Amino acid sequence: MDTTLELTRYETERGKPVPSRNHASVQTNLIFAFAPYRNELRILSEIGLDLAKWESVPDIAVYPKMEIDFLHDEISMKEPPLTVIEILSPTQSLQELVSKAEKYFEHGVKSCWLALLSLRNVYVFSSPTEYTVFTHKDVLNDPVLSVEMPLGEVFS
Repeated sequence: MDTTLELTRYETERGKPVPSRNHASVQTNLIFAFAPYRNELRILSEIGLDLAKWESVPDIAVYPKMEIDFLHDEISMKEPPLTVIEILSPTQSLQELVSKAEKYFEHGVKSCWLALLSLRNVYVFSSPTEYTVFTHKDVLNDPVLSVEMPLGEVFS
C-alpha cells in the first residue's frame, strides 16, 4: 500500500504546505498590524529568500524600509530579513518550524516569530534557543524590530 502523499503545485513551488483559512486570516491580520511601522519597515508576504544557497519562502519577511523600484523587480531576496514570521499550518509539525527557525538564524535573520494558531500564541525567538511566548491576550514586543502589537487583533 502506497502511503506517499502527493504534493500540490503550491507545496512543490514554495516548499511549504498550503495555508488554511485560519492561517490566511492571521497572516493578513499580522500584515495589517504592521501598518503603524510602514515608514520604518518593509513587510513582504510570501517572498522567496535565497540566503547563501538556502531557499525558503516565509509567510512574512520584515526588512528595514526600502524603496520600491518598479522598473527592476526581484524574484527572490538575497539579503536576510530582520525578522521572519512563520505560521504553523495544520499539516506541519512544530519541530519542522523550529528547525526552520534555526536555519533562519544561521543565515543572518535576527528574530523569528512562530505563530501557533490553535493555541493563539506567538513565540518570538531571539536565537535558536531563546524565545518569549505571547498569547492572544498579550501585547507582543519584539526588541529587534522595536514593535509592539496587541495579539487580540491578530487572532480575531
